[in-house]
Amino acid sequence: MASRTAPDSLRLVQDLVNTLDIETGEDALTDDGGLGAFLRDHGVPAGRGGVTAPGERREALGELRELREALREVCLAHTAGAAVPEPAARTLERLFAAAPLVLDVRPDGGAALRPAAGLGGVAYLTALVAAGIAAAVADRTWSRLKACEAHDCRWVFYDKSPAGRSRWCTMAVCGSRAKMRTYRARRAESE
Repeated sequence: MASRTAPDSLRLVQDLVNTLDIETGEDALTDDGGLGAFLRDHGVPAGRGGVTAPGERREALGELRELREALREVCLAHTAGAAVPEPAARTLERLFAAAPLVLDVRPDGGAALRPAAGLGGVAYLTALVAAGIAAAVADRTWSRLKACEAHDCRWVFYDKSPAGRSRWCTMAVCGSRAKMRTYRARRAESE
């Protein structure tokens, strides 16, 4: 699958959703050490709300998967130009409420959202996701993060097309398959 890389503010969302390859069923979060590696690779400080016990890992993995799939639903809504499904919106509201942000005012007068003090593990990562989405909404790039329309793909990509109407992660694979299915269906109807 081709990956059209998202801007920095949305890269974490893209990386998280794309930890599951729907076509193969491979989930990078469940690989040996996958959850810990993902948290570490995306800026979750070591030793803060870490997941060490098996029960903690199961709970953290469950929360992260729930976040991932709700974000995928939002990206699918972006692709379709539709409203975000209510269950996905409620899930995100609940997860984001447990991962508060604070406004960090810099000496140069700039400001940025950051995870509140005391957060760790999945809550810290969730706060980073929320901060990235807030930045993307502000710079009007959020709606360009889309999920491939192909039901056996759903890979998240960043739509860089001028009109912002891309529907597939790659035209060469998913787009071609969809167009071929449509062609065959029309041909079968006319016979």
